[in-house]
Formats: sequence, C-alpha cells, structure tokens
Amino acid sequence: MAQLDVREKLEILADAAKYDASCASSGTTKRNSAGGKGIGSTEGMGICHAYAPDGRCISLLKILLTNSCIFDCHYCINRKSSNVRRARFTAQEVVALTLSFYKRNYIEGLFLSSGIIRSPDYTMEQIVEVARSLREDHQFRGYIHLKTIPDADPELARLAGTHADRVSINVELPTVPGLQRLAPEKSATRIEGAMGAMKSAIIDTADARKRYRSAPRFAPAGQSTQMIVGADAATDRDIVGRAATLYDRYSLRRVYYSAFSPIPEASAVLPLQRPPMMREHRLYQSDWLMRFYDYSPVEVAAAVDPGTGMLPLDIDPKLAWALKFRDRFPVDVNRAPREDLLRVPGLGVKAVNAILSARRWRRLALDDVARLTVSVAKIRPFIVADGWRPVALIDRADLKTMVAPKQEQLELFAP
Repeated sequence: MAQLDVREKLEILADAAKYDASCASSGTTKRNSAGGKGIGSTEGMGICHAYAPDGRCISLLKILLTNSCIFDCHYCINRKSSNVRRARFTAQEVVALTLSFYKRNYIEGLFLSSGIIRSPDYTMEQIVEVARSLREDHQFRGYIHLKTIPDADPELARLAGTHADRVSINVELPTVPGLQRLAPEKSATRIEGAMGAMKSAIIDTADARKRYRSAPRFAPAGQSTQMIVGADAATDRDIVGRAATLYDRYSLRRVYYSAFSPIPEASAVLPLQRPPMMREHRLYQSDWLMRFYDYSPVEVAAAVDPGTGMLPLDIDPKLAWALKFRDRFPVDVNRAPREDLLRVPGLGVKAVNAILSARRWRRLALDDVARLTVSVAKIRPFIVADGWRPVALIDRADLKTMVAPKQEQLELFAP
C-alpha cells in the first residue's frame, strides 16, 4: 500500500464510510466537560450529519479504520476483489483526528467502522483501542459509536461496550438465503449470536447499575443494526418481519435500512439498478409504525400488495393500512382509545396525545383537530368529531384519490 498522508487517508476512508446509515446518537447518557473536566460532550447541536428521532442534528466524524478487507461480499465496494484505492488509519491517527475535529467544533462524536484486516480479532482490537484511548487517555466525553465484528472474540465486543455509547452489528441482508448467496463468508448464526451476547451484557449491566451506583456503564445507547434493501429478492413483507424479529429478540434501538447502490465492477449476481429511494423511505415509515404507533408486525405487513409483497410507493404505509381496513373507521376523536386514534392517517403521536389531553375538558370539533395536523383533508374521512360525521366518505371508491398526496412536478429553476 502506497504511503499516504492523513489528509489523503481521511478523503478515502470518509468516502468509504458513506454506505453505512446507522449513525444516529439518540438515547445515550448526557455527559459534558463543564467545569474543566475532560473533553467533549454528547449534548448540543451539530463531516456527517445524522438526525436523531427527536429532530436534533448530530455531527459525527464518520470513517472506516480501513477499507481493506479479507472478505469478498458481492454487494460491498470494499470487498477483497474490488479495484478501489485502499487506505488504513492507525488507532492513534483516528484518536488524533477525533480530538482535533472536536476542538475545532466540527463534530460531536465519532462513528467508527472497518473492513476486516488480518483477522476479525485483530481488527476489533484496533477499533477498541481507539475508543479506549479516547476515553481513558484523553477523557473524551463525546459520543462514540462502534461497529463490532460478529466473528471477533466476545471479550473484545464486551470491551467495545464499556467505552462506546452505542454498538452495532450489521445483519447485512434481510434473509438468510440472501446472506448465503451474496456474503457466503458471513454467518447469520454468528451474527445473531453476537447480537444476543451484546443484549445480555447490556441487560446485566443495567441491572447492576440499579443496585450499585458504581457499576460501570455498558453501551448506554444500546445496539442497532443495518440491512441492505434491494440487493436480493427479499420483499418488504420479508423485511418488516425480519426487523420485527430483531427488535423483539435483541431489544435493538434501531434497525437502519440502506438502499442497495450499484457499485463499479459489480458482481453478476447483483441487480443492475438500485431500488427506488422511496422504498427505503416507506420501510422507515413502517418501522416507526411498529416502534411508536403500536402496530403489530402483522398489521404493517397487511399494508403490502398481496401479489408483490411490496409497500405502495405512492402513499405511506399507515394510509395504505387504513384504506384496506375501512371497517375500523371512522374513529370518534372524543371517545376512541389511544390505539385507535394512532391508526388515523394524518394523526401523529403528538397530535393524539394532545387530543387525549384536551378532550378531558371539552368536546373536540373538526376545527380543533385541524389545528393539530398539516392536512385536515386527509383526516376528515377517518374521524367523527363534534359537529362532524363523514357520512359515506369512508366507503367511497375514489377515497384513495381524495386523500393521497398530490404528485407535483418540481420546477428546475424554482426559487
């Protein structure tokens, strides 16, 4: 490998890290360097910009330790057989970059992943050393997210959790056959085994902290994973079911979806075109239905097209579900339980909470509900309010046309 300076390495390895979507920093404990103690914090407003579920923008130094790899996964730009320019940081270089960027107020934390070099254990040792040095040698109190390697020694994964706010282990693809076909050197059993061990460690440490205040923290922001969408034949129904299983079995904080992107000199087993970006968006919306709207995986899966197994691209999954199950509507905003209100298209969690609070004191009319949403036209057919009943709106054959967002052609030179 040719000798590169740190700037050249950063250009290569920051670009190579762009395919990893899982870098939100929500959920960790609050730490700061107020009072002159340590360096950095996990707070404040945010070169990678990630958005937490609460809307905060977080700036992270998002890089790979190296883009060299001993594996040859078909979908990966950094696979062994790929003809890309290679680079590698030392652990000390990553530490120095993180501290330098932080002191210049460029970033609020570090997101570190890596290709596999020499062996999984060796690579994981280098990743852990970066986090250890930042925490122990430099008292860095900013956010750290580490990608762990399923094949590495479990003790190394445990060490990663003691220094990182969040750890993640990628399942890579939604189905086991897809993984076997496109990444034959990786094992779904080993990946899930590592996720299970991480879950146990997080639970054990949380339990210890309830009894002993001095017990060390362990990955306080939990663990997450990522799967590639569109590289194999998995349908949206398959992906929703897989995500639900991962949430339930391993108590994940997030499942991230990354639309497959064709890569140079791609393998013949890969599709020639990437899936629509809207497909990735609809999967994130379905994910939120399960996490925040109390939908069961079966309910979300019911929104897909029965023939293709895919979520509709022209309307969101919540509206698609409501149009399929019209017998559940209209819902009385003055009497319906929370779970029924959450299923009304156009009503978000905050709006539902506001309705439940306001109706304790008075009956709500359609105008009251309209103040809580962007488009009352989308809601009208699905609710009953004081002085408003949709009559036969919910049964109209053209209801989808009435409530679906209008498609507009963007102007190239619009201000």
